[in-house]
Amino acid sequence: MDIRRKATRIDLFNFSTPQMRAFHMSWFAFLLCFFAWFGIAPMMKVIRSELKLTPDQVGNLVIASVAITVLARLFVGWLCDRIGPRLAYTGLLIIGSLPVMGIGLAHSYHTFLLFRLGIGMIGASFVITQYHTSTMFAPNVVGTANATTAGWGNMGGGVTQLVMPLVFGAFVAMGLTAAVSWRASMFAAGVVCLLTGVAYYFFTQDSPAGNFKDLRERGELPAKKYGIDNFFLACNDRRVWLLFAIYASCFGIELTIDNIAHLYFSDNFKLDLEHAGMVAAILGGMNLFARSLCGYFGDQFGMIGGLRGRVRWLCMVLLAEGVFMILFSRMTATPLAIGGLMLFGLCVDMSCGATYAVVPFINKKALGSVSGIVGAGGNVGAVLAGFLFKRPTAQWPHELLILGCCVAGAAFLALGVRFSAAEELAAKTGIEGDRPAEGFPVLTPA
Repeated sequence: MDIRRKATRIDLFNFSTPQMRAFHMSWFAFLLCFFAWFGIAPMMKVIRSELKLTPDQVGNLVIASVAITVLARLFVGWLCDRIGPRLAYTGLLIIGSLPVMGIGLAHSYHTFLLFRLGIGMIGASFVITQYHTSTMFAPNVVGTANATTAGWGNMGGGVTQLVMPLVFGAFVAMGLTAAVSWRASMFAAGVVCLLTGVAYYFFTQDSPAGNFKDLRERGELPAKKYGIDNFFLACNDRRVWLLFAIYASCFGIELTIDNIAHLYFSDNFKLDLEHAGMVAAILGGMNLFARSLCGYFGDQFGMIGGLRGRVRWLCMVLLAEGVFMILFSRMTATPLAIGGLMLFGLCVDMSCGATYAVVPFINKKALGSVSGIVGAGGNVGAVLAGFLFKRPTAQWPHELLILGCCVAGAAFLALGVRFSAAEELAAKTGIEGDRPAEGFPVLTPA
């Protein structure tokens, strides 16, 4: 896909251009999806007690929350190529809000597991977020744009750790029981997702030049095909699968920690619901700046060393993530564990941002499918990691040590992501030649 009139700069306080409206709507929608996706996590101590869940069942819930997202991301990436990110996001938010609200009807492990599986569908929102900003921003800033929207969206994982215990507490203060309060909290999160889906339809468009349907009617985009050629085109590129494994080692690990952090600090360091939530929120809170910072550095490495520079940067931050995760797993004092979590959180978020500073340059003809496959890798990583924590005899610090070693080893896979001279030239030409057309103002830095 080659859509012109892309923005070459980012103006955070500009809401009048289609590029910046897509930027702000996509990160906000993703934040809400992430909020709803992991909204149940900070209340799991209460739910575990009410439903009498075993460690094995808790592990199954961790896996279920991310399992269906693998298929959802593959499908949504392909769907974006066909109908555009605007309609894809609208549909996902509206349909995904149903299991978020519906989980309040669960009164047994099996029904809770079913709804938890359904909620995982909204995790596919990440692919649409990255797709939408990739169509709106030129190569010189696309890494920063992708990293910022993803980072601010992933911040929902931290926001929910802080906000959900407060919402839960507010319902309890109103006289509701704990069993009713966690259900009411999830229903409220679902309603917000539903309303955001409606807003996304009215406030965004697919590309700077218009919606995909209108562009196809004007002959500015290829006619929509009903095959899956683009998907197979992405599948046949070995670099896609290397990035798949790399993203499993960063975003997959982040998802796993989002799921277990509250219980980890509650059980291992004896923190109460609110304080465990505050500590667990650190991981998501790092996204406020970590991904953006890494996306910026990815763009700078790209300006200096081309696409090879982006790949080397990815290798470095992923290796640092593995090292700091190993250190975090060895911490036994609360202050040291919090410090270790902060360092790990910084590196894991930067690794995610560095990955998607490379993704837009892999195969522009199949951008949605590439984004979907790589994004699905994150959830595959989370599923595999989840199996470590579902054993009744699992010692969570030991499992974290194993994951840290795996991440450090996976860092060197990045060196296998290589680009041809033609691809290097195309990226450079895009920076210099893909300017907004008349009527589409150049965006200025905030």
